[in-house]
Amino acid sequence: MDKPLILISNDDGIEAAGIHSLVDYVKEYGDVWVVAPDRPHSGQSSAMTVNQPLHISQKPDYNGAHMFSVSGTPVDCVKLAYHTILPRIPDLMLSGINHGSNAGNSIIYSGTMGAVMEATTIGIPAVGYSLLSHSPNADFSETERFIRHITSRVLRHGLPAGICLNVNFPADVKIEGMKVVRAATSHWTEEFQEYTDPHGHKFYWLKGRIINEEPEAEDTDLTWLDRGYATIVPARVNQNALDCLQSTADLLDL
Repeated sequence: MDKPLILISNDDGIEAAGIHSLVDYVKEYGDVWVVAPDRPHSGQSSAMTVNQPLHISQKPDYNGAHMFSVSGTPVDCVKLAYHTILPRIPDLMLSGINHGSNAGNSIIYSGTMGAVMEATTIGIPAVGYSLLSHSPNADFSETERFIRHITSRVLRHGLPAGICLNVNFPADVKIEGMKVVRAATSHWTEEFQEYTDPHGHKFYWLKGRIINEEPEAEDTDLTWLDRGYATIVPARVNQNALDCLQSTADLLDL
């Protein structure tokens, strides 16, 4: 029988340390194909390219994995992998390991999770992995045993239709364990640092930090990450607010 086919992508680009670590950790579970952006695309969510051509470049294999870069977003990578690059439909899609958190409300903005959501939309079980460190030289080794456990279980048992997993790891600590939790209600401060270029023109750089709006809650990802645990949040692609159908009809007098 053929080995399971595992598709890997990310939003940090094909040269990122995190994606190479992910290949190292899961290569024994199947035939690994990496299709990732040719440069960083953090914060791209589910953006896709519609007004310019996309280019695919095959790279040298890495640790047994087939490597391809795409001149587009993480979602572009999943779409092109599915329709053009892969020899068959993948059994599993993994995204990451992201350099930086995708906990709380960050899933809304995340290119890492945008790729996961795209795979889930077309029926592929998918998991996103993120480490709470933005360092390009981040140490991912503490995540290995958890990634191997989650990947092997999802590969063997699948996921419910329309459900994907958003997994986050604390950085620079010994990880205490794993918790399946909900995403904390949160927001980003969204501060903009003002600078002036050599020509005297002002420009702005987005910065800020995430604010946990329910710090006393015992069942959220931000709470357990602060305690040194990896967190697993099941997320749903279908965003219909079915519980609000009648109240919306009443509001509109329909």
